[in-house]
Amino acid sequence: MSIFRYIPGNNYTEEQRQLDKRIFRHSLFFPSFLVVLLWLIRLFESEFHLDLVQGGIYPLHEKGLIGIITAPLVHGSFSHLMANTVPLFILTVALLFFYRDLAYRIFFLIWILSGTFVWLGAREAWHIGASGVIYGLAAFLFMSGVVRNNVRLLTISIIVVFLYGGLFWGIFPMKPEISWEGHLWGGISGLVLAVVYRKKGPPEEEHHWEEDDDEFVSTEEKVEENTISPDSAQDFEEEERPS
Repeated sequence: MSIFRYIPGNNYTEEQRQLDKRIFRHSLFFPSFLVVLLWLIRLFESEFHLDLVQGGIYPLHEKGLIGIITAPLVHGSFSHLMANTVPLFILTVALLFFYRDLAYRIFFLIWILSGTFVWLGAREAWHIGASGVIYGLAAFLFMSGVVRNNVRLLTISIIVVFLYGGLFWGIFPMKPEISWEGHLWGGISGLVLAVVYRKKGPPEEEHHWEEDDDEFVSTEEKVEENTISPDSAQDFEEEERPS
């Protein structure tokens, strides 16, 4: 019988482990800076009693174009910002760690595309917050892991579904005060980018399969070996009879 065993293409060496640690530490810098920036903006707005909602996106109006850049930086309340802080940080760290050189391009494309789509196709209202970027990151990490032949990235896809599967319901118009269009267009942006960039970034993992050729005798062969035909049995009985 042939027994196949999965053998990873590359052993995880101590050198690779140290490299991953350095990459992980680097992956923390930008998300940390981004989160601190968002909180500073919100604190500044609250301290000086400002209303930065006009830094959001107002669809199909020239005054709302600037929001394509600034809308993710503006939040309507501390609770709004708190709800976005953790997923934005975690998903951005995951993007930077697993996609490295491709990560910043993907991040800012999600930022711009999601905002552009909202400006083109959302309700006439001010749309603010980083939720669209969060949906884009989650969609990209999920779809990219699915379309690539990479076990680590597929694992990230499963983790994203486990942690943020509930985000799916945010793309439906359940509450009028929530920009479900931002969620929807952010998710679509992430899915599209995952397909467009499926050939770039982390390479496909090489898997090797080792075959063990062990001697195998089937049940039928064993039965045939241990079975005596009727003619042979009769001859055997005649030989055993005393003369």
